[in-house]
Amino acid sequence: MVKAALIRRHGGPEVFSWEDVDLPPPGPGLARIHHTAIAINWADTKYRQGGDDHYPVDGLPAIVGLEAVGVVEAVGAGAVDCKVGDRVAYGAPPLGAYCEARNMAAKDVFVLPAAVSDEVAAAAYLKGLTAQYLTERAYPVKAGETVLIHAASGGVGLIACQLAKHLGATVIATAGGPDKVAFVRLLGVDHAIDYANEDFVSRVKAITAGRGVDVVFDAVGQATFMRSLDVIRTRGMMVSYGHASGKVPPLDIVDLAHKGSLYLTRATGRHYNVGRENFVPYATRLFELIAAGAIRIPIGQRYALKDAAQAHRDLEARKTIGLSVLLP
Repeated sequence: MVKAALIRRHGGPEVFSWEDVDLPPPGPGLARIHHTAIAINWADTKYRQGGDDHYPVDGLPAIVGLEAVGVVEAVGAGAVDCKVGDRVAYGAPPLGAYCEARNMAAKDVFVLPAAVSDEVAAAAYLKGLTAQYLTERAYPVKAGETVLIHAASGGVGLIACQLAKHLGATVIATAGGPDKVAFVRLLGVDHAIDYANEDFVSRVKAITAGRGVDVVFDAVGQATFMRSLDVIRTRGMMVSYGHASGKVPPLDIVDLAHKGSLYLTRATGRHYNVGRENFVPYATRLFELIAAGAIRIPIGQRYALKDAAQAHRDLEARKTIGLSVLLP
């Protein structure tokens, strides 16, 4: 038996309960991982809430969470991608990370380098891979370009800002509130906008002398999407990858023509990070950049795993800055 923060119904943070769950020996192709640090992602709140077909839960009771770091305690037959004693990270389905230990497909784990701590690895792994596919594959950012990154004080946003700077771009970042804007400035962005108190459209147009940005990376959704189309240069691109404020309303495709023959993609890791060939080389480079100091991973909040409800309350109340982890 191991302890887990599980949900027996969908709803607010109060639906979490701290319970014992069975953990059988790992079957073929599986590795049993004893968790040392568990990531908190905005998607976790969506799985907990229910009612969003982009974040399905296969039955209740359920354990949410897709991302954690730990030590391999045992492996099943045919599990060749890790061995007992390895420090590993994962960020892949199925749900089930909010627990002390679990069985995970060995093919989906990444063996960590010694230079990166468990907490940093947990906080950075899936968010870093997301920031990479956004800035290097969904829209390959090039030196000299100008990019707009919304929610820059959040997990993916703060890594994406640093990656875009590393790639040579001018980075305009938005965040909600003066404290978060000050935090974003410490990441080295070129321009920081408080979209809770400023008109980001007029600010971006002024910064770019009316040209607009080459690309917008948007995880906010409803509150920022349509207005962001107005700050993209002709034949520029919108990369939507989340909807924290609500789903984007139906879009008339002709609007993309009127606003400059724009390109649009709705990206998800399920189509970029699946398969070892799609995550091992990127994770390797991510942790090399972190170890070299090119990307900083500021952990602003640490919670005991049994306090997952409080972690979700703080996240949904926009009280967190930087990255957050749960500690078993």
